[in-house]
Amino acid sequence: QVQLVESGGGLVQAGGSLRLSCAASGSIFSINDMGWYRQAPGNQRELVATISSGGTTNYADSVKGRFTISRDNTKNMMWLQMNSLKSVDTAAYYCNARLIATGSIWWKDYWGQGTQVTVSA
Repeated sequence: QVQLVESGGGLVQAGGSLRLSCAASGSIFSINDMGWYRQAPGNQRELVATISSGGTTNYADSVKGRFTISRDNTKNMMWLQMNSLKSVDTAAYYCNARLIATGSIWWKDYWGQGTQVTVSA
């Protein structure tokens, strides 16, 4: 069935960069909005960035100017380019997509398993 898989996380020094990828696969009819969320230990999950099917983006204030979200609708893929990383960016990052699975008439939110980003001081 439908699956979202994140990749690209890892350990990076403060000030460095990482690029996260999210690949959607399976019986997908249409993908609407997509986004990246993150959750640090002891914290609630928070929105990082979203992107509509038409390319309209939205960012959390804490990452504006540093992160860039993008997508390729022909490949069902999404990326998060993270620059000037800080220790406070350390978290598990999750891919989210609102989509209609083939054979369904309902929009539904799907989540990836998460990928860990650790920024060392």
